[in-house]
Amino acid sequence: MMIRILVIGCPGSGKSTFARKLRDKLGLPLYPLDMIWHKPDKTNVTREEFDAELQRIMQHDEWIIDGNYSRTLEVRLDSCDIVFLFDLPTELCIAGVEARIGTKREDMPWIEEEFDPEFYQYILTFSQEKLPQIYEFINARPSLDKVIFRSREEADAYIANM
Repeated sequence: MMIRILVIGCPGSGKSTFARKLRDKLGLPLYPLDMIWHKPDKTNVTREEFDAELQRIMQHDEWIIDGNYSRTLEVRLDSCDIVFLFDLPTELCIAGVEARIGTKREDMPWIEEEFDPEFYQYILTFSQEKLPQIYEFINARPSLDKVIFRSREEADAYIANM
């Protein structure tokens, strides 16, 4: 049985933590998009390089892809079997990012040393500017399995009940 999973939502919501727990539970390969887009020197690959790597990943029978990257969201939604959306309050997302500053993470090629002001602003406006489009894309695919988490506790309970 093949399974292709997307985990999306606001930065700091807990989606990467959930994706790792899902990987550990299901034994599926996990592909954090931040590791594809960002280089260790804090620059980015080209869009062409990113898209080519994403296409290579999506050709596999099984995967978990963690990350938003709205430019490629529709193609990923068209290729996945289930999407997990983290729709948490903005304050929790900000606190989530603040808590990881200075921590080495497997889904980022460098350690965040500070809360970048542009990134902070992106999180502040995520629910107004990004979520409506995400819901539109998801709802346009009625046969797609969808799980929406409104708290980290819901996500933890989902994993515990698998």
